[in-house]
Amino acid sequence: MIDLAPLARRLAGSPLAEWAKGLQAQLDTKLAKGHGDLARWRSALEALPALQPERVDLLDSFTLDTDCDDATRAQVHQALMGLSPWRKGPFNVFGVHVDTEWRSDWKWSRVAPHLDLQGKRVLDVGCGNGYYQWRMLGAGAESVIGIDPNWLFFCQFQAMQRYLPQLPAWHLPFALEDLPERLEGFDTVFSMGVLYHRKSPIDHLLALKDCLVRGGELVLETLVVPGDERQVLVPEDRYAQMRNVWFLPSVAALELWMRRAGFSDVRCVDVSTTSIQEQRSTEWMRYQSLEHFLDPEDHSRTVEGLPAPMRAVILGRKP
Repeated sequence: MIDLAPLARRLAGSPLAEWAKGLQAQLDTKLAKGHGDLARWRSALEALPALQPERVDLLDSFTLDTDCDDATRAQVHQALMGLSPWRKGPFNVFGVHVDTEWRSDWKWSRVAPHLDLQGKRVLDVGCGNGYYQWRMLGAGAESVIGIDPNWLFFCQFQAMQRYLPQLPAWHLPFALEDLPERLEGFDTVFSMGVLYHRKSPIDHLLALKDCLVRGGELVLETLVVPGDERQVLVPEDRYAQMRNVWFLPSVAALELWMRRAGFSDVRCVDVSTTSIQEQRSTEWMRYQSLEHFLDPEDHSRTVEGLPAPMRAVILGRKP
């Protein structure tokens, strides 16, 4: 059982206090339904050795370190490998380098300079395995709640939390739709790599706004295409081999969507083209990755002939 009492205590007296009271029952119901591979992933978690990190770095990387022998390090490696594939990272765990598919540290280095998370209560929507949650704490966040319905990502987060149990980070295996309407309790809300998977992007923006306190900030990162405010790409079928991609707006169109959804002070702080060095297959994620999804003769196009992945970071405030 995962005990959410510390989270309820953390949120007592905040606008999220009532919501927090029901989280344990909501989580227990989800866990009762579970997933076919949960038992195997739990076995991997239980195989992790009991270690106490003497050195923790969440500001410049995710690094846990302590003195341990090669046999213990091999045990860490084997247990974490049992939770593959690892998509977001990297994680450095007692000398084991979890070389994830994504160099998420590169994205964080582009996003973090534009943020002030000091003392903020943060929600990370579509948080994956929680890599960014730990980096948010490193940047000074007061607490971070991540939601993502993927059970493997949930277990990967539990692997890291095993060694950082006192830190105010929680991963809930929920979708955004599982949160109550008009929650209005977070100072900062992140949605990174989610919008293009949504059939109704404006509804997604409105739901994110409902999670924010007045004056709170949305950090939105998503796929974009070149063009003016009228330019939006709707793939006929797949985009970079992904079936669940619906809308890729231009930066100007995305800023317009944000304003129409009621955000103020909307601004783009970064645009970058994803390289095959930033997203690739590794020992820890052996499936196909970006290089297999691009035109082998022209990396500016996907295998479907569409513009190659380009990602933007847009900030906006709830008035």
